[in-house]
Amino acid sequence: RYTEARMSKIAMEILRDITKDTIDYQDNYDGSEREPVVMPSRFPNLLVNGAAGIAVGMATNIPPHQLGEIIDGVLAVSENKDITIQELMEFIPGPDFPTAGQILGRSGIRKAY
Repeated sequence: RYTEARMSKIAMEILRDITKDTIDYQDNYDGSEREPVVMPSRFPNLLVNGAAGIAVGMATNIPPHQLGEIIDGVLAVSENKDITIQELMEFIPGPDFPTAGQILGRSGIRKAY
């Protein structure tokens, strides 16, 4: 038996440049194979999809964001390394919850950013 997964078109952008020597590789857990240290994603996957988890007593909870807003924000930061949170929030006003969650007020967003 095997499990097959079909990646969406946007997910393929995570792997598109994997053979172009753009990232480092490391041995896997038993040294039998080489695996990428990071994925050569063409978009900021962590910020777009978010992440949640606990490891070594530390917790993280990064909410998902809208792809276009994140790209605009990344471009703004690359053009102005001294951008303020307030200026950045003009491009990334807040998380984008897929379950249609609502955010009441902006102070919590500013504090999180």
